[in-house]
Amino acid sequence: MQYIWIALLLINAAGFLLMHLDKQKARRHRRRISEATLFTVAALGGSLGVWAGIYAFRHKTLHRRFTWGVPLIFAAQLALAIWLLWP
Repeated sequence: MQYIWIALLLINAAGFLLMHLDKQKARRHRRRISEATLFTVAALGGSLGVWAGIYAFRHKTLHRRFTWGVPLIFAAQLALAIWLLWP
């Protein structure tokens, strides 16, 4: 169980970092990180990190895909975790 928590911490840190890197690339007009990559990281358990990155860096806040999609992914993951862990 400890490894699951470590993996979740790492994937969320990666999601947060990817949002920061994408914001920096956007400011410098460089090649960006694809939305598919950001959603994949969120779907693999990094939704909280991506969601935090959206608001910490004010990045993708005007994209409904992100402002609605990432919280919905998080809610689905939370519901699944509760369902799996409920005694």
